[in-house]
Amino acid sequence: MARIAGVDIPKNKQIWVSLQYIYGIGSTLSHRILAQTGINAEVKAGDLTEEEVNRLRELIDREHKVEGELRKEVTFNIKRLIDIGSYRGIRHRHNLPARGQRTRTNARTRRGFRKTVAGRGQRRGMAKK
Repeated sequence: MARIAGVDIPKNKQIWVSLQYIYGIGSTLSHRILAQTGINAEVKAGDLTEEEVNRLRELIDREHKVEGELRKEVTFNIKRLIDIGSYRGIRHRHNLPARGQRTRTNARTRRGFRKTVAGRGQRRGMAKK
């Protein structure tokens, strides 16, 4: 298994898929990196030579934010939004969707399980049908 950016990439998959195991590298960026290094995208990760792995490692370390550095930047961006009190920051603070989704129904994944509220449901004084 080759180790790139602190991640063991699987050797039984094509290299363009294996690179996606690194946080911050998707399909498009994976193909772009392979084109820059001159490596065929369809070759298996286990079949790469040590020199090709070193070229990949150097390019990713030099030109792209990945793994811990990228996670840290995303966390600081969210923390900054919370600190300045922006709308998105408030949504993050209250653990609600921050991108305009509806919350009257749905959003259960973000809001958690249902909490029963007294006084909801059948109103007092109304007869059952």
